[in-house]
Amino acid sequence: MAVSAPRGDDDRMCPHRRVLEHLTSRWGVLVLIRLLDRSYRFSELRRAIGQVSEKMLTQTLQNLERDGLVHRDAKPVIPPRVDYSLTDLGREAAEQVRALSDWTHRRMPDVEKAREAYDEARDHRSRAR
Repeated sequence: MAVSAPRGDDDRMCPHRRVLEHLTSRWGVLVLIRLLDRSYRFSELRRAIGQVSEKMLTQTLQNLERDGLVHRDAKPVIPPRVDYSLTDLGREAAEQVRALSDWTHRRMPDVEKAREAYDEARDHRSRAR
């Protein structure tokens, strides 16, 4: 039985905001990037991502499925088998998310320099007081 996410005011006023939150959440990003490679069973996906609780992964997958980005394929076998994969819409979104992730990896040295400069300036200002 699927649990639908609550629909608050921000869904009605700014519908893209909720989708953007799902795409760019900590676990949403990792799920989308991982599913670009292939479909995964729940436990495989959880191990591949690492450090995600069962509850958070379930919630993330349900949100992405509701948004039409992830396909849940429950096979009627014993024991039950459920595979997760990207829909065409999900693949398109995941490519965008992966591009942002790739940019972050490439530009991390610049981010680290900026952080160091910021921290040094902040420390200097606090000592000057």
